[in-house]
Amino acid sequence: MTESKTGRMLLSHNFDLPEGVFPVLSRGDLTQVFAEGLSQYSGIKCRQLNHPHWMVEVLFSQDFAPPQVGEFCAKALVDKRKSQGNVDESFPDVLILAGLKKTPPLSDDPEALQTGEWGVDVVETLSADSFLMALAWEEKTEGKSIEDVFKVDMRKGLNKI
Repeated sequence: MTESKTGRMLLSHNFDLPEGVFPVLSRGDLTQVFAEGLSQYSGIKCRQLNHPHWMVEVLFSQDFAPPQVGEFCAKALVDKRKSQGNVDESFPDVLILAGLKKTPPLSDDPEALQTGEWGVDVVETLSADSFLMALAWEEKTEGKSIEDVFKVDMRKGLNKI
């Protein structure tokens, strides 16, 4: 369990891009993307996890709202991808899909998601709309508040990349 003054997010990576568009980021690479991208914010720390699903832990002070930390993560990944290639039609849409765990933990492993922590799927896809539709995101999150779920959506079509 996290301290009351510290938020915790565990990040997984969903790489939904055709082979050769961009390199798949290893666990270490992904950790480096977020550690470097969030290093400008005192009160946010990242570390690599050795969990089968969760890859990166992000601890943040109460000075930051969880959706704000999600935006920082999206920007860090977009900046990394910009450094690797052109921003053209093959540039990925980046989604940060987050949910607050309200049920008992499935494991007592300290690297597993615990009650009161954010599970975050970091998504790279060519079509955010198709990905969200296949996931049924709107239906799954309908009626839930930003205190329970949030989405950060950075894509070419929204002029955010």
